[in-house]
Amino acid sequence: MNRPLGFNVGQGGRAGRNDLSEVMQNVARGDKEAFSALYDALAPMVFGIVIKVVRDRAQSEEVAQEVMIDLWRQAARYRPEAGSVTTWASTIAHRRAVDRVRSAQASANREQAQAAREHTTAYDEVAEQVETRLDSEQVRRCLRGLTEIQRQAVTLAYYQGLTYREVAEALNTPLPTIKTRMRDGLIRLRDCMGVTT
Repeated sequence: MNRPLGFNVGQGGRAGRNDLSEVMQNVARGDKEAFSALYDALAPMVFGIVIKVVRDRAQSEEVAQEVMIDLWRQAARYRPEAGSVTTWASTIAHRRAVDRVRSAQASANREQAQAAREHTTAYDEVAEQVETRLDSEQVRRCLRGLTEIQRQAVTLAYYQGLTYREVAEALNTPLPTIKTRMRDGLIRLRDCMGVTT
């Protein structure tokens, strides 16, 4: 038969220091009833500490449960001469709560950094497209400034990929004339676009 624990609850619903030390010793021996009593005595305080730090009820409940599990697992590590059970539990609760907040903040920072990288990439793609479009318009404007044969030769060579010889054949013009026209046309294009060598 299980006998009830000699567990006195003092003012404000809190057990005395010696009573909790005895309970903790029993918890260290694996006594589930002692842990139940410890849980009843400390869980509200642990939750109160955690929620002040975490500020989210669902996460606070989760962290408080983790603290109580820690108390069960680490009961043998408790030393009465180092302080009261409530002080020990409070310290564990506060550390766990701070760890949760830091972890959540680190996760949020990673997500923001990832979003910023993705946003920057998208922005750079748009900027690149705009720049390409502007360059294309400038090339078209500069091409209009060439003579007809220069424009045809450059267009065939650079937009259709023809060689000098193929351009000469397509325009029915001697090869040396095509080379001269293309050289002159490219120089005019370079000057029009403001390219420096």
